[in-house]
Amino acid sequence: MSAFTPASEVLLRHSDDFAQSRILFAGDLQDDLPARFNSAAARVHTQQFHHWQALSQRMDDRARFGLAAQADDVADSDTLIYYWPKNKPEAQFQLMNILSLLPVGCDIFIVGENRSGVRSAEQMLMDYAPLSKVDSARRCGLYHGRLEKRPTFAVDAYWDAYSVDGLAIKTLPGVFSRDGLDAGSRLLLTTLTPHTKGKVLDMGCGAGVLSAALAHHSPKVRLTLCDVSAAAVEASRATLAANGIEGEVFASNVFSEVKGRFDLIISNPPFHDGLQTSFDATQALIRGAVRHLNIGGELRIVANAFLPWPQALDEAFGFHETLAQTGRFRVYRTVMTHRAKKA
Repeated sequence: MSAFTPASEVLLRHSDDFAQSRILFAGDLQDDLPARFNSAAARVHTQQFHHWQALSQRMDDRARFGLAAQADDVADSDTLIYYWPKNKPEAQFQLMNILSLLPVGCDIFIVGENRSGVRSAEQMLMDYAPLSKVDSARRCGLYHGRLEKRPTFAVDAYWDAYSVDGLAIKTLPGVFSRDGLDAGSRLLLTTLTPHTKGKVLDMGCGAGVLSAALAHHSPKVRLTLCDVSAAAVEASRATLAANGIEGEVFASNVFSEVKGRFDLIISNPPFHDGLQTSFDATQALIRGAVRHLNIGGELRIVANAFLPWPQALDEAFGFHETLAQTGRFRVYRTVMTHRAKKA
């Protein structure tokens, strides 16, 4: 996390108004404003592991990570500052969760870029905390209301599922390809061969589609799945359980929590962090794979054809090949050699 986002800059225009507030920050936190904001107290709840990593260094136990906030995450907060994400179902889940825990009468602030659809917050919260716009700057909107009625919230109501080649895929709001298998992952699946063996790492596992499909035709693989998203971690666990597949699933910021080496690393890596274009995660994936592949081990990723990953793969491993491609996507493969190990 570095410079303040436009949404945070809008909040800073009103910083004097929060000096006595006990604030809970939540939503699409892209910078360290919660750790630096002038207020009586500040807490954070986030579903994004990398955001929690950055904020917990400054806020210790006052920064919490998880799928759903609990009462002690909210504690005695009297103000919510919520950064609107690009995904409306994700916002619905998070806001209903947090508002169900806050006291009636507390201040609710929603801030976000106009292109994210932040205007829809007014309709979403009209029955609980009627909002009015209090500022508009930096192509962002800032809305304020007071909680008049707590919503009811139950995680179970937000689960969804779909089928891929006879496999049950469990999903939650905010998980990549929540409504069905995306074209990139489907292309990657066509390149995975039956009877694969060894240790497999599914990096950025989403709903666990890649791992479930691989294990379905290669039951001897030993699966490890990780993602920065708490919703993705829980969805992947549920997908494996629904299909009787064993595997270790945990939150990780790329390789930050990953131990050991693997025979195959598969990924459909993102090139956005929230609304912002970001190549950081995929660059870290490619560079870090050198330290987490066995000799002869393979990295296989799918990406939009316009992204600069062939050069990055060549720089890290010395070569790459294209296994499959469409007009939009390409599946790249590279292999760990003795030469790459010394890189």
